Amino acid sequence: MTILVTGATGNVGRNVVEQLVKRGADVRALVRDPAKASLPEGVAAVQGDLLDVDSLRSAFSGVSTLFLLNAVVPDEFTQALVALNTAREAGIERIVYLSVIEGDRYVNVPHFAGKFAVERMIEATGLNATILRPAYFIDNDATLKDVITGYGIYPMPIGSKGLAMVDVRDIGEVAALELLRRERAAEPLPLDRINIVGPDTLTGADVAAIWSDVLGRPIAYPGEDTVGFEANLRQVMPGWMAFDMRLMAERFATEGMVPQAGDVARLTEMLGRPLHSYRDFAARIAASA
Repeated sequence: MTILVTGATGNVGRNVVEQLVKRGADVRALVRDPAKASLPEGVAAVQGDLLDVDSLRSAFSGVSTLFLLNAVVPDEFTQALVALNTAREAGIERIVYLSVIEGDRYVNVPHFAGKFAVERMIEATGLNATILRPAYFIDNDATLKDVITGYGIYPMPIGSKGLAMVDVRDIGEVAALELLRRERAAEPLPLDRINIVGPDTLTGADVAAIWSDVLGRPIAYPGEDTVGFEANLRQVMPGWMAFDMRLMAERFATEGMVPQAGDVARLTEMLGRPLHSYRDFAARIAASA
């Protein structure tokens, strides 16, 4: 019985693979170039691309359970549908799909809307899957260290509604547990959805206060200048992606990412430990500054 992980060398996928290996699973990783893939010992790397049907058919041969992660790219939706239909053709009846929280409300944000459409396909076609819906990744803020420490501001325009930011280590472990639950079940399990959130729902001002505390000096939250946010992002990413991120930030301000009742308790019970907090992340980054 083999679990195939897509996106295995990325931030989330790497954690999924490590958690599966730790639990003794037979893991296969789909990568573009096996020679360059850095994977734990015992993980089989297979070459493939989510738009290359022939490579997927080969990679899916002998696979019992699939973890599907699609990067934020222009053809993300097509990649997901091709992969899921190919998996269905291969007889894979155990799937964990990484979606996003609030996809049903962030309807104008391209990568949210695309993931929610994939959820609808999974449900409408009767695929036996767990749909994981993580909130904003705490780890994204590692790229902000120089701005926070050098300019004294927390620049991410996350608004005042609050985001239940989540550590990718928690995402990886929840994904691994769900993959193994499906893998080890006597029969394919029915559709399930899990919101993956952090222990705290934080506003922009809350996050700035955490940074002020761990750094020992004032860090300000300048507010929601999403136009300026897009302009800054265009310096490091394609225009379409910067615009996508701006639309997401505008939804942060109007909708937030607030957990549903019971989300934190469910995750804590699954993991058997407390969820990783933003404060712990900030303290770790501050210690390395």
